[in-house]
Amino acid sequence: MKSGLVEGHTATIMTEVSPSMHAQFEGSVVHPVYSTVSMVYHMEWASRKIILPFLEEDEEGMGAKVSVEHMAPAGTGASLEIKAAVIKYEKNIIVTEVIVRDFKNDRIIGRGEVKQVVLPKEKIRERIERI
Repeated sequence: MKSGLVEGHTATIMTEVSPSMHAQFEGSVVHPVYSTVSMVYHMEWASRKIILPFLEEDEEGMGAKVSVEHMAPAGTGASLEIKAAVIKYEKNIIVTEVIVRDFKNDRIIGRGEVKQVVLPKEKIRERIERI
């Protein structure tokens, strides 16, 4: 990894809750609110944005662990801010704390941690080929 990544480094994404983000299984909507699945996706994306500028050309990041607490619902049209902050960086392991906030109503929707591992692309390719 390139130098410069430190604990405290942040990345933020904004999104608006759409029907495609509703809690659903096999196309059947259970609740017309922001799903935990969508929250995990956004947490991983915000965390990935942190490492992208620091990856060498021959490196790639992989998700290793996600923990999430979905604390409150967010309805269709809610503006969400997903902010990831590095809380641990050792060798090739980056752990971020992520907060999902309803931007307009200033309330926390969820929080969690994402662990990423940076590996050489060749090593990742070899692992994939073995499966």
